[in-house]
Amino acid sequence: MIPSICGNLINGEWILKGDVSESRNPCNVSEVIGKFHKATNEDVETALDAAQASLDGWAQSGLEQRKAILDFIGDELIERCDEIGAILAREEGKPFAEGRGETYRSGQFFQYYAAECLRQMGESTPSTRPGVDVVVTREPVGVVAIITPWNFPIAVGAWKIAPALAYGNAIVLKPAEVTSISAWILADIINRSGLPAGVFNMVMGSGRVIGETLSSSPKIDAISFTGSVPVGRGIARNAVENMARVQLEMGSKNALVVLNDADLDIAVNCAVSGAFFGTGQKCTASSRLIVEEGIHDEFVKRLITATEALVVGDSMDPKTQIGSVVSERQLSQNLSYIQKGIDEGATLAIGGQKLDLGNDGYFMSPAVFVDTTSDMTINREEIFGPITAVIKVKDYDEALAVSNDTEFGLTSGIVTNSLRNSIHFQKNSKSGCVMVNLATAGTDYHVPFGGRKSSSYGPREQGTYAKEFYTIVKTSYISAGK
Repeated sequence: MIPSICGNLINGEWILKGDVSESRNPCNVSEVIGKFHKATNEDVETALDAAQASLDGWAQSGLEQRKAILDFIGDELIERCDEIGAILAREEGKPFAEGRGETYRSGQFFQYYAAECLRQMGESTPSTRPGVDVVVTREPVGVVAIITPWNFPIAVGAWKIAPALAYGNAIVLKPAEVTSISAWILADIINRSGLPAGVFNMVMGSGRVIGETLSSSPKIDAISFTGSVPVGRGIARNAVENMARVQLEMGSKNALVVLNDADLDIAVNCAVSGAFFGTGQKCTASSRLIVEEGIHDEFVKRLITATEALVVGDSMDPKTQIGSVVSERQLSQNLSYIQKGIDEGATLAIGGQKLDLGNDGYFMSPAVFVDTTSDMTINREEIFGPITAVIKVKDYDEALAVSNDTEFGLTSGIVTNSLRNSIHFQKNSKSGCVMVNLATAGTDYHVPFGGRKSSSYGPREQGTYAKEFYTIVKTSYISAGK
C-alpha cells in the first residue's frame, strides 16, 4: 500500500519531512500515482552517516543471514509482480506486460545474488618463500552510492542493490525523480526484509542536488551510476577527488546489421522489438539499422508495414504494444530529433508525430528514417525514444565499419545466415554485448553487462563479475612461525 506521502528511508525509518512533489502517469497526466518528500542535503548526510555506522556489522554478518534477506526481497517482488508491475507501468508509461516482466526479473536478480552469498570462495596458494602460505580473500568495498535511471526504475536498482548487499556493503540509493514511487516500493520491501537499520537508505529528489552531494562526498567509497554521459563524467570527476570507485553505464547508439542472406522475418522482428519496445527508452535499443543494399528495399518495405501495425496506447490497455514517452520534456526532445533528421536530408518513412489519443498523455508514433548517412545527427547522438534510422551499405565490410563508427559501444547485433560473418562480427564489433540473430535489447542477469568507449566505465555489472566492483581483494601472507 502506497502511503499518502512517501518518505525517504534513512537508518531504517521513513522520514516524512521536506518539500512534496507528485509523480504523474505520462499516459494520463491528470492521474497522480503518488506523492513523495524530496530529500535535502542534510538528509543525504544523515543517510551517509547511517550507512557508515552500519557497515562493519553488515560486512561481518553471516552468509545465511544475507541469503535469507535477499531471498525475502526477491520472493516478494515475484509474488507481487502483477500489482507492482501495474504501478510501474502507470508511472513510467511502459505497457503493463513490460512492467510486470521488469518486476519479476528484478526478483530473480535478488534470488540469484542470494545464492551468490554462499559462493564467496577465497583462494590459497603456497608462497614462493618456504613455510609461508598465501590466502586471497574479498571484502566489501564500503559505502556505495547507487544512482538509478527512470527507464527501469526497479530492475536497474535490483541489479545494483542485490550484489552490493550480497557482498556486505552499505548503500545510499538515489532513484530518478520521475519514477520515485516505483523506487519507494522497492525500498519498502527491502526495509521489511530484516536488513539491519542503516545498511540500505534511500533519498529521493533532484539529481542536481542529491546526486552532486553523493558523488562529491568523502563518506562514499564507491558510486554505481546509470544515466547520461555528461552526468556520468561529472560523477567520475567528483569521485576521483575522494579516490572513490566508479561504475558508469551511460549512452549508446546501438547498431543492428542486416545482411543480404538474413531471414527477413527474423530481421524485421529484431529491428522492431529492438527499436520500439519500451518506447525506445532503453540503453540497448536498436537506433541504427545498417542494411546491405541487396536486401535493403524489401527490408524497409516490411519494416514500415510492421511499424505501422504497432499499437500505441495507454500502458494498462492489453492491446498496447508501445506506451507513452516518459515526460513532456522527453517527448519534446524526441520531436526535435525528428525535425533534425528531416532538416539534414533524411526521409521520414513513417511515424514521428505527436499523437492525440483523447487524453493528455505523451504519445508519439514510432518513427523510421531512411536515406540516412552515418554522419547525420540522428545517427550520432542518443535519442532515447521510438526512433530508428536505416543506413544502406554495399557489403559486410562497410556494415561493420559503419557499426563501429560511433563514440559508443554498448550493444550491437547482426542478422545473417553466414557463420563466417557472424563469427567475424562477434570478434570485431567494438561493443560490450553482441547479438546474433537477436534484438540488441535483452540481456540475462547471470552474465556480465556493460559496454566500451563512452557507453561504460569501470567494472562490469551483473553475474559473478559484479564482485569486481563491490569487493576489494586482500592478499594475506601467513607463516606458522617456529
